[in-house]
Amino acid sequence: MPASPDQSADPTRVNDYDGFAEAYAADNENNIQNAYYERPAMLALAGDVAGRRILDAGCGAGPLSAALRERGADVTGIDASAGMLALARRRLGDDADLRVADLSDPLPFADGAFDDVVASLVLHYLQDWGPTLAEMRRVLRPGGRLIASVQHPFVDYAIQDPRPDYFATTSYCDEFTFSGRSVRLRFWRRPLHAMTDAFTAAGFRLAVLSEPQPDPAARELFPDDFQALSTRIGFLFFVVEAPPPPAGSGDRSASTARTG
Repeated sequence: MPASPDQSADPTRVNDYDGFAEAYAADNENNIQNAYYERPAMLALAGDVAGRRILDAGCGAGPLSAALRERGADVTGIDASAGMLALARRRLGDDADLRVADLSDPLPFADGAFDDVVASLVLHYLQDWGPTLAEMRRVLRPGGRLIASVQHPFVDYAIQDPRPDYFATTSYCDEFTFSGRSVRLRFWRRPLHAMTDAFTAAGFRLAVLSEPQPDPAARELFPDDFQALSTRIGFLFFVVEAPPPPAGSGDRSASTARTG
């Protein structure tokens, strides 16, 4: 998760993941939105990850990192919340590569260090995607992928009253209940074309734009929620690629990234 934009002692501050880490992680573990919709979709888009070096950017308590490791990936996790990382370390073990890092800052990794970056429901916390995407592009090897999920911009537009300027990048706060605890989160909504423009400006090539269905296993576990989630817009998923250099260009970054 990115750092909270409000660091005061106010108990109503937004995005205070250190303050509600346990409650959020417990809810995220088995609810329909994360466990039976967003996470399965991310794993399906990632495909065969055996042997791939993956950066889990905004890893939270580590459920996606754990699933990727189970599939044979070499996973590094970063998060701005030390509280969330403590839960991730409890899950993944003391030998897990987990680091406190804010996605608004330069990433503490070498160029071409990863085959994939996964950013699960994290980019919509950022006002400006540009510096973050540029850093993600930098730490990916040529041919690597960024797999990202965000709140759907059409949903964020439709739920606000009054509705904002669709073409503007605007922030809004909302209240959520995690494991019985009410918390406030702040998000940044932007139009779809601003998202795709940000990816291409950072040097990525759009490979997949996806609006997936929830895991069929959720039908019996959450019959009412399943019906709603399978017939309405939910999250939006991207797979964008870091194009390899043209053949014969003399760019050695691909080979050095693979062996570094």
